[in-house]
Amino acid sequence: MPRVKRSSSSAQRQVENAHYRKTTLENGIRVVSETISHVRSVSIGVWANVGSRDEEAPQNGISHFLEHMVFKGTHNRNVREIAQSLESLGGYLNAFTTKEQTCYYARVLDTNLREAMDVLADLMLNATFERREMEKEKLVVIEELKNAEDDPEDIIHDYFEQTLFPRHSLGNPVIGTEANVRRFRREDLRAHVQVHYQPAQIVVAAAGNVDHEALVRLARKYFGRLHRKTEGRMRQPVHENGERDKTKEYPRPITQAHICLGTLCFSIKHPQRYPLMVTNTLLGEGMSSRLYQTIREKHGLAYSVYSFVSLLSDTGVFGTYLGTDRKNIGAAVDLVFHELEKLKKRPVSQAELQRTKSQIKGTLMLGLENMSGRMTRLGSSELYLEAYMSLDRILGMVDAVTPEDIQKVSNDLFHQDRFSTVIIRPS
Repeated sequence: MPRVKRSSSSAQRQVENAHYRKTTLENGIRVVSETISHVRSVSIGVWANVGSRDEEAPQNGISHFLEHMVFKGTHNRNVREIAQSLESLGGYLNAFTTKEQTCYYARVLDTNLREAMDVLADLMLNATFERREMEKEKLVVIEELKNAEDDPEDIIHDYFEQTLFPRHSLGNPVIGTEANVRRFRREDLRAHVQVHYQPAQIVVAAAGNVDHEALVRLARKYFGRLHRKTEGRMRQPVHENGERDKTKEYPRPITQAHICLGTLCFSIKHPQRYPLMVTNTLLGEGMSSRLYQTIREKHGLAYSVYSFVSLLSDTGVFGTYLGTDRKNIGAAVDLVFHELEKLKKRPVSQAELQRTKSQIKGTLMLGLENMSGRMTRLGSSELYLEAYMSLDRILGMVDAVTPEDIQKVSNDLFHQDRFSTVIIRPS
C-alpha cells in the first residue's frame, strides 16, 4: 500500500496542536505549559534568569559551577540517588547555563511528572554544597575547561566574545576561569542562590502531555514557600560604540587556522530579528548557503564554514566561522566580506528567498516535534519576552520578510570597519 505524503499544512497543524497556558503563583513564579495530547512524555524545566553576564569578574563561572554542584547532593538525596531518581523511571535529568539563563530540566513519561518536579525542586532549593564534593567537582569543571581550550573551533567563540565585549561581563566565558573555579567556596554558592534564585526570576516550563492545573499545583507545592527578597539587580548595559579590537590573533601548535569575524547586532526583542534570521540562514546555514557554496564548494578553502546569530536581552552577536590553511587566511576573509557586500548591494531573488524561508520553517516545525525543544522555547521566551510566540505567528513573521528587508539589515550591520576578526593561527 503506498504511503500517503503528509502535506506541509497538515504537518504544521500536527506540531502546532498544542494548548498554551500561563499562571503566576502568589510569590511571583511563572508557570507556563504547552499541552500536546498525542505524546506520552513531558519535558519540564525550571529556569532562573541568571547567567555568566550577571557575575563580577572574581565570580565569573559561578553560575555554571553551581549548576554542576546541585547534582552532588541535597538534604534529601545523595549523588547516586539523584542520578537514579529519574533514570530508574526511564527519564532524563540535566542542566545548562548560558550568558543570561540557567535551566534545570527533565524529560519523563507523563505519569512521572510529580517525580520530576520533586527532583528539580530538590536540586534548586536543597543542595548542600559539601566541601569534599566541591573539591572533586572543581577538578571536573577544570577538565571541561581544558577540553574546550584543546578544541580551537570551540574556544574561538569565547575569544570572539571577549573581543566584542571588552571590559564587559558578556565577554567572560560561561565556564569561568581555572583560578576562579579553584577559589569558589560553599558560602559563594549559597550567596549566589540567595541573590539570583528568587521567585520573580524563576519560570517553570513544561511541554508534552501535561495538565496545566496539575502542573500549577505541583509548582505551588514545591516552590510556593520560596520568598526571597533582595534589592533588584540591574544588568550592566552594553555600549555598542565602545572601543574594541579590530583583529586579535592567538598562536597555537595546530595545523589549521580558525577564524571568527563579526559584529554586534540586534537584541531578541528587536523588530528586525526575523529579517536577520532569514539573512543569516541564507548566508551561512547549511550546505546550500552562500558562504558554503562559495568558500568550500567553489574555492575549496574550508572544510567547515558557517554564520551564526546569538540574540540576548539588550544586544546580539552576528558572526561567521571558518577553518582554513594558514596560507589562505586572507583570501578566505576577503570572500566572507565579498558575500556580505553582495547582500548589501543586490536584492536576493524571490526563488532564493523562498528556498531560505522553507528551510527555516522546516527546521522550526521539526524542532517542535521534540518536547525538550518546545520546553526550551517556552522557558526562554517567557524570561526574554514575557510572552508566548505561537508557531503560526513565527512563520508569519518569517513569511513577511522581503528582499528589501534583507538588504536593509545587511546595510545596517555589515560594515567592515565595525567588524572584529579573531584568528587562532598555527604557530
